[in-house]
Amino acid sequence: MTSIIKVQALSGVMDESPPCYLLQVDDVRILLDCGWDEKFDPDFMRELKRVVHTIDAVLISYPDVIHLGALPYAVGKLGLNCPIYATIPVYKMGQMFMYDLCQSHYNMEDFDKITLDDVDSTFEKMIQLKYNQTVPLKGKGYGLTITPLPAGHMIGGTIWKIMKSGEEDIIYANDFNHKKERHLNGCELEKLQRPSLLIIDAFNATYQQARRRARDEKLMTNILQTLRNNGNVLIAVDTAGRVLELAHMLDQLWRNKESGLLVYSLALLNNVSYNVVEFAKSQIEWMSDKLMRSFEGARNNPFQFKHLQLCHSLHELSKVPNPKVVLASSPDMESGFSRELFLQWCSNPNNSVIITTRTSPHTLARDLIENGGNGRTIDLEIKRRVKLEGTELEDFLKTQRVKNEKDPTKDDSESDSEDDIEMSVITKGRHDIVIKQEGKMSSGFFKVTKKQYPMYPFHEEKIKCDDYGR
Repeated sequence: MTSIIKVQALSGVMDESPPCYLLQVDDVRILLDCGWDEKFDPDFMRELKRVVHTIDAVLISYPDVIHLGALPYAVGKLGLNCPIYATIPVYKMGQMFMYDLCQSHYNMEDFDKITLDDVDSTFEKMIQLKYNQTVPLKGKGYGLTITPLPAGHMIGGTIWKIMKSGEEDIIYANDFNHKKERHLNGCELEKLQRPSLLIIDAFNATYQQARRRARDEKLMTNILQTLRNNGNVLIAVDTAGRVLELAHMLDQLWRNKESGLLVYSLALLNNVSYNVVEFAKSQIEWMSDKLMRSFEGARNNPFQFKHLQLCHSLHELSKVPNPKVVLASSPDMESGFSRELFLQWCSNPNNSVIITTRTSPHTLARDLIENGGNGRTIDLEIKRRVKLEGTELEDFLKTQRVKNEKDPTKDDSESDSEDDIEMSVITKGRHDIVIKQEGKMSSGFFKVTKKQYPMYPFHEEKIKCDDYGR
């Protein structure tokens, strides 16, 4: 290769931090993923801030917070302004992830790191692609092309192929899954023929995964034992990624009359559960060949759930009868409904908690994985937004009044309404009929001056009518 290629890791090396890499091909700088951890580490933002104005394009692999969580912050707070490329499911499900994240934290505290406006601004810049669609970069990236390839793991998951015309290719493969799953095909690594540069992760290199049948049996045994002991099951899941496979599997098990699960309840709880399921229904072509054949043959949408109840608040969940199995976000249990339910249910030994992913260190979910939860005491910080009452409310209102009194920027001239202006014209007119006022009219500072043409004084008399308008 004749191009000069450099790779700088802003995050995602030597530890379990989220992936974020800066790929430089000659003068073109491409950001590969832009994730953030559950603790919103400010050190990572300082690293990104140094290079954010030099980035020419962003490639996103997956819709979860680990891969795009810092993107709204980069766009809204750091001024990132360049094209962002992702597949259609990553675009749609990524919005659901970020909406759920913002709302979950807002329900607990004054969360200002990411706003919903930042999320909307970010996804407006996103260019949606299909698998195997080759797109040329523009501007400084002229001569470079990008192609998204299937990566498995999550719907829309992407292995990025970056190629310069006349030269060999660069492959960015992060968190891919080469095995087929219930709802997704695996990635096809054999089709990637000896790239010149392969950027890959080794997060699960030493992890020995059990067979799928053994994992499913263990899961169902735990669920059945808990429900038969009159306990509830909390399954901590993500918002719109791996939760689709679990929801599909559990709903299929509930349909089996021999499973003995029909007498129990099944629910999906997050802030955007309805939208997630609706998007999943419309993206069957991005899923496995088995689901595609089932949908094309019997016209049976696999995400048309019969037993899974969609809930958006704890109040809605309270209407679902016990005992029940609840798929609740988020998987790290640092925020969201999974943390709320854990606080409510952890004191009852009949209940159980199932964690579906290995989250970052120093999170509640990771603590439960490493140390267990039987018979020990856990110190947790509880955050909730509550309405002020009594003396707290009075003190807050008093503080607000003091701030308003000390604010000298308020201009009294702006408070003049259009009616006041019109009445001044009427009182200053020199004729019996209201006319256009002579001379210039001042409408106050920062206010656009418009020509005023007041109407004749008219008083409408009310006419009494019966029910038929007569």
